[in-house]
Amino acid sequence: MSDAAPLFVSSGDLVADRRYAYARDFLARGDLAAAADVLEQALERAPDFAAAWFALGELREQRGDAAGAIAAFRRAREADPDDRLGAALHLMRLDAEALDAMPPAYVRAVFDQYAPRFDQALVEGLAYRGPQLLHAAVLAARARQGRAARFAHALDLGCGTGLAARAFAGEVDRWTGVDLSPGMVAQARASGLYAGLHVGDMLALLRDRAEASADLVIAADAVVYLPDHAALWREAARVLAHDGVLAFTVESHGGDGVVLGAKLRYAHGAAIVRRWLDEAGFAAVELSPASTRNEAGIAVPGLVVTAVRP
Repeated sequence: MSDAAPLFVSSGDLVADRRYAYARDFLARGDLAAAADVLEQALERAPDFAAAWFALGELREQRGDAAGAIAAFRRAREADPDDRLGAALHLMRLDAEALDAMPPAYVRAVFDQYAPRFDQALVEGLAYRGPQLLHAAVLAARARQGRAARFAHALDLGCGTGLAARAFAGEVDRWTGVDLSPGMVAQARASGLYAGLHVGDMLALLRDRAEASADLVIAADAVVYLPDHAALWREAARVLAHDGVLAFTVESHGGDGVVLGAKLRYAHGAAIVRRWLDEAGFAAVELSPASTRNEAGIAVPGLVVTAVRP
């Protein structure tokens, strides 16, 4: 069980739900054995209780029982095939399944829960500075082109509440944003920054755009929820006009390829990021080490990336 309560969906059995709550209380007091015992009692009453199976999986993992954790996470996903709790991600981290895309329902559920307090939690709690780093990188990319940093139409992929669009407010005439979370899109709409907003997938939005219809595409800490960016950047290259700029942030690690971190975000090696952009046809690719957030007071390694559509 994590420190922050995961999405809770009732079992439909009041006693089982109470036992789940008692288990969280035991965990808060550090009594892992009692928490596990009460969760197992809850599951005897409600064997399809996804939240309890998920919590038991987290607890078993904490206690070093990898096989038991894998079994519990698989039961959690069976009980909720949409996998709103993200059991598949824990199975990937335990090497029980190959690295794959995140369940969309999990991403949507996480951000719908956070939407009302997202800005405060991110900026104040994690010293988030992704939009400012991205803004500075785009200005630098435009300066290298010898062009003014003015954009008629920009796409904000994984727009969240609109933090990144706010950072670019002086350079962009018209914003279109997309996010999987309806709660986030509602917050972005309230900002008044966007001419158009869509609830949905980033790649689907790009595929729906006309060729050469935008001159800036940004993704501020959005592609950390995607293991593979190849198709996304191919579509971004098609959508961008000549000399249009792509800019995004990723979390990184020292090797090549993609890994799933302890916080359930993907970290990408610099080489694979560059390869995807080269294959998509981008030029003037710049990868600059930068951290967009702190966790436990430590800067999370990352990259700020810009590229130009020739």
